[in-house]
Amino acid sequence: MMMTSVQWTVLGCGSSGGSPAIGCDCDTCRSDDARNRRTRCSAYVRIGDSGVLIDTGPDLRQQALREGIRRVDAVLYTHPHADHLNGIDDLRAFCYVKQGPVLLYGNDFTLDNIRRRFDYALAPPSPVWDKPVLHTELVTQPFMINGVSVTPIPLRHGGWPCLGWRIGDCAWLTDLSDIPDSSLPLLQDLDTLFLDCLRPQPYPSHLHLAASLDWAQRLAAKQTFLIHMTHQLEYHALSAQCPPGVAVAYDGLQLTF
Repeated sequence: MMMTSVQWTVLGCGSSGGSPAIGCDCDTCRSDDARNRRTRCSAYVRIGDSGVLIDTGPDLRQQALREGIRRVDAVLYTHPHADHLNGIDDLRAFCYVKQGPVLLYGNDFTLDNIRRRFDYALAPPSPVWDKPVLHTELVTQPFMINGVSVTPIPLRHGGWPCLGWRIGDCAWLTDLSDIPDSSLPLLQDLDTLFLDCLRPQPYPSHLHLAASLDWAQRLAAKQTFLIHMTHQLEYHALSAQCPPGVAVAYDGLQLTF
């Protein structure tokens, strides 16, 4: 039986402010290394011939042009903070190219926010496709895209109920402060884990470095990549602190399964 190819591209691994940060002269922000230039956190997953985004941050247009993305069929939303949602209007370009809608998957909390804030994007298409044409799909159970299992992972992001996403044996867990015990069975036997790592110091609604490394050890994926990083985490300095099996992600990182 032919297996479906799954290719992951890290579109952005930065936090809400991105790196370099405005008005900052730290080592990360002054660095010439492209791996220290981080757009807002998002991923693109090619599952067979289907294109799937995880979140639509405000850098989506720039990220899509940089990576040559031409097709988006669905978006898997984690939560409705601006740095993960506010690029939603850029989906209109993909709707125009395919002359069809994009499906939005998420929990009630996120989809209700989208319906209230971006109701114009949920209307039928106009003759000139001048706005996004989006269909919302509440998801609480695993489903399939081109024969590959897609599983929502309930997480806590401070007081917000957010989602991580497992696609095959790879999981994307951004913006989290805790993983409920009930979600742990959904994260067993991972080949690859992308994991929230905001900054060196503790933070109320995110994992900081020590907590990220603790969770990486506990979840025991074959390979963990740290994502959603502020400019306080310089690529080379952070890499030197990572144990075997943990690495620092960067914009444009690609993995194929």
